[in-house]
Amino acid sequence: MKISLAELHRMCTAAASAAGASRLVARSLADATVDAEACGQKAVGVAHFFDYLDAFRAGRIDPIAMPVLTRIKPAIFHSDAKGGIAQLGFDRAFNRFAAAATKHGLALFTQTNAWTCGALGYHAERLARQGLVALAATNASAMIAGGGAIRPIYGTNPMAFAAPVAGRSPLLVDQSSSATAFVNVRAARERGSAIPDGWAIDRDGNPTNDPKAAMKGALLAFGGARGGNLALMVEVLAAGLSGANWSLDAPPLFDGDRNSGVGMTVIAIHPDSIAPDFADRLASQLARLANEFGVHIPGLGKAYARAAAEKEGVLVDAALLKRLRRPPDVSADGRK
Repeated sequence: MKISLAELHRMCTAAASAAGASRLVARSLADATVDAEACGQKAVGVAHFFDYLDAFRAGRIDPIAMPVLTRIKPAIFHSDAKGGIAQLGFDRAFNRFAAAATKHGLALFTQTNAWTCGALGYHAERLARQGLVALAATNASAMIAGGGAIRPIYGTNPMAFAAPVAGRSPLLVDQSSSATAFVNVRAARERGSAIPDGWAIDRDGNPTNDPKAAMKGALLAFGGARGGNLALMVEVLAAGLSGANWSLDAPPLFDGDRNSGVGMTVIAIHPDSIAPDFADRLASQLARLANEFGVHIPGLGKAYARAAAEKEGVLVDAALLKRLRRPPDVSADGRK
């Protein structure tokens, strides 16, 4: 069914509120969810939104947690999410964080004690729209094997990069360290379909095309050892710098009643402090790569999808909309 972004935002906000979320938590989560849908990132849009509602009910996320933001240095910000969502801590820091990066040329944001942040690129792109170059990293509960391991040791541990481009939407790279996202394996299980070679191993370390076996085993890092190295680097940035749980120590994302307590780190750079013509030079370089060499420029597809969605709305699975309209009743502490 087609629905406007405004109406989808209203529905998500209402559903989160009905699940016990505070006004700020509901709005922050709805903002990120609707943006993902608008950009065509269905796996981390409305479908993933219900993971948050389930986590509110189970106690994995405190639906009323207010992050505690500390300005450690003039350009270093630290958020303790207090067992809540990751999005709200970054939202609360955003204006001061971006201003600090512009003033000092460089700023750092770290966060601990949060649940998974959804689309990581959402945070980096917002900074790029403020004229900043951004690098973001986040870890999650252990799901992928890497470095020769045959059991999960890292989260899918994505890294995102965004940069301002003169006359068009930002350059945006957002990819996980795993060969695929966990939600894709879960979707294959729900469809009853096989998964491609190279996505996962079973609990004994054998390659598998069975999503059920994969979910009991581990996802694989993309590119073998190189992807594993990237996952480790993200882990150091996201969990090491922030003081969050290492992926190995994080409670499961989708089971139990404990928050995963994972981390996020975002670095923002003010390019005009170094190269005042940065955005113009990057625009020219990307045009040359695309026009002369046929290079795919990441971020354009999401920008086109968002522009279309703002005018025409988005198509959302009717069953998901039905669930949004009838969220389950929960008590004030977020449990059934």
